[in-house]
Amino acid sequence: MVKKAILVLADGSVYQGFSFGAEVDAIGEVVFNTSMAGYQEMLTDPSYAGQILVPTYPLIGNYGTNPEDDESARIQVRGFVVREECQQPNHYLANKTVHEYLAAAGVPGIWGVDTRAITRRLRVSGVMMGMITSSMGPAQALAALKKAPDYGSIDFVREVSCKEPYVWANGSGRHHVVALDCGLKYNILKLLAHYGCRVTVVPCTARAEEILSLDPDGILLSPGPGDPALLDYIVENVRGLIGKRPIMGICLGNQLIARAFGGKTFKLKFGHRGGNHPVRELSSGRIHITAQNHGYAVDPESIAGSGLEITHLNLNDGTVEGIRHRELPIFAIQYHAEASPGPLDNTYLFRQFVAMMEAG
Repeated sequence: MVKKAILVLADGSVYQGFSFGAEVDAIGEVVFNTSMAGYQEMLTDPSYAGQILVPTYPLIGNYGTNPEDDESARIQVRGFVVREECQQPNHYLANKTVHEYLAAAGVPGIWGVDTRAITRRLRVSGVMMGMITSSMGPAQALAALKKAPDYGSIDFVREVSCKEPYVWANGSGRHHVVALDCGLKYNILKLLAHYGCRVTVVPCTARAEEILSLDPDGILLSPGPGDPALLDYIVENVRGLIGKRPIMGICLGNQLIARAFGGKTFKLKFGHRGGNHPVRELSSGRIHITAQNHGYAVDPESIAGSGLEITHLNLNDGTVEGIRHRELPIFAIQYHAEASPGPLDNTYLFRQFVAMMEAG
């Protein structure tokens, strides 16, 4: 039998639907993603830790799930909200439905809700905390939400980072990259390997001297979840790496570099999440269609006079999408060059990182 469930938002709005995945309750920050495909990559993206994900595309699950499309070792979202769940997927790689995939991980979902209405509410009011439940009524769920800690008060990076260093397979790579795992996606590692790098992944708590003791040719600062203002312990170690090796930052890595140079970050109203965000590269004027997943951005005025310059801007809202240092071999982007899901317009940035390492 189909069990009823509800999604309750912190503003008191209620959306009724049906339970799928695990029949448990979940609380998280409710966010939406505008990509038309790639739901499995979204579910396993560590940047979604602590969040309830709402895809705007109405049909989810039509090609099932498979082990090859995971972007981390587990599902990272707190819950999943869809308009229509496909129960009979058709793809030669599929080994589970989305329902089975969520249930095996203990993650709840709700289907049959108006995801367009939820998206419009979040665009107007901003992202907010929410709860998926099949065991409570709206009043009980709202009371539980009011007692829950706010998303911005939790350091989710510590939750998603690896606990011990490990080596990503490619022992013959020309360049040794140390990747600081703040919420690393597998496709970043795959692309680094593709461009001739062997990669050592270290936890987010690794100190600058520990990273440098591995004798890297370059350092990558990964994407990750949550508010960068909570990550001063990482920012301090990034400062210790400046000028020692070439550095590339992606998403959260962009914010960490900005903060290491004295910059500030701020929370976006509803964030950038999807595979269709236009970004202008200022040096060439070229427009890139980018994959994005972040809820915070760099304050451009705060990095004035720091030695950093802005290299990319978001064409939708003018926010900072890339920075570089005028003298040191350091650059970063706010979007996801590795995509997955999303367009592959920006994989050239990994070649740029390799060229930076070759130049010493």
